[in-house]
Amino acid sequence: KIKSLQYASRMSAKVDNVAIQAGYQLYHHAFFVDEDGRWAVIQQGMCPQDRTARRYHWLSENVTSFVVEPHSAIVGDAQRQVALDMTAKESEGCRKASVDLACEPPKKLMRLIMSIRPACQKSLEDWMPLTAQTPWTDYHLDVLSMPANINWKALQKVYEFQPRNYEELLGFKGIGAATVRGLALIAELIYGEKPSWKDPVKYSFAYGGKDGVPHPVDRRAMDESIQILRKAVEEAKLGDREKLNALNRLRVFVPSTRYSSATKSGTEHESTLAHV
Repeated sequence: KIKSLQYASRMSAKVDNVAIQAGYQLYHHAFFVDEDGRWAVIQQGMCPQDRTARRYHWLSENVTSFVVEPHSAIVGDAQRQVALDMTAKESEGCRKASVDLACEPPKKLMRLIMSIRPACQKSLEDWMPLTAQTPWTDYHLDVLSMPANINWKALQKVYEFQPRNYEELLGFKGIGAATVRGLALIAELIYGEKPSWKDPVKYSFAYGGKDGVPHPVDRRAMDESIQILRKAVEEAKLGDREKLNALNRLRVFVPSTRYSSATKSGTEHESTLAHV
């Protein structure tokens, strides 16, 4: 049991650091376990370029695979136009191709990489309308460029190990972001197995932003949430003082006028809060 929990902790960090590449490096990892063995992971990454952060949420009951959309939520303030997401369902073909490539001798992979022309190099087909390929500029340069620091020693060990699936490949020691991206690029450019380049992050604005981004504030949803929280406090097995303190803490987050309109009038608690 301990080993399975250790594996879950390690793989969740590996997935968010390596399988999803949007410029964020993890700096905080919290692993929670209850007495029944259920676990949860909350970890956060930071992008030093724009100083934005995003948080990754995992719940064991929602994880059927560590490498196929395992998250309960990925939230942040910034969404990238291009991000490699090897956990997306759309990346299934690329995951399989990456495993097949990793099971090939590393020297063959080197030859495949050498066969990929640089982004700046033109082909005669680029000037022929009937056979013109998708412009290379469709991808961000950092994503398109073949990584220079692929871990060939790790790939040699992977070749000797012969992983059966993408989870085994990703969990192998030494397989980092550059190697994952390199395999994904070969899979797409040579074999046509395209990974997902869509950033899986969701905005962290639950009710919208006051500036209308990503959408205007949904006041009805806010009022409903206030009612739900208030009802939960009212029905909790707490003493009157504890309930009043909890309601006062809830009152801090919304103006008294909105709090009063979102809750039922005439109760002793509401009368007290309206004059706080």
